[in-house]
Amino acid sequence: MKFAKIVFWIAGIWGLLVITPLYFLFDIIGQKDPPPITHPGFFYGFVGCALAWQVAFCFIATDPVRYRPLMLPSLLEKATYAVAIVTLVLQGRTQPSDLVFAGTDALLGILFFIAYLKTKPS
Repeated sequence: MKFAKIVFWIAGIWGLLVITPLYFLFDIIGQKDPPPITHPGFFYGFVGCALAWQVAFCFIATDPVRYRPLMLPSLLEKATYAVAIVTLVLQGRTQPSDLVFAGTDALLGILFFIAYLKTKPS
């Protein structure tokens, strides 16, 4: 259970630190990595949804046994982003530097799976 607490606290805090600034980088992202974002609703919707999951990771960390079922959708959250970025890089549709964040999510997803296996149901 201690492993799960540590992993989910790290994931939640890391995510809050990395995702929150996106609310203030809308225009800068388009300048640094053209073309500019043309659908702000999708962008801010993604940021808000991702931010909500970071809060969920912190909730899971407070009581891993109780919130164990949420570890599986948490794993899905990490896997979908990692797979999407790898696919986009292979297609030449995004920069290879994005693999840093995909790798981080993949690692956290693996750690989430280990935490799920190590956390016995109540």
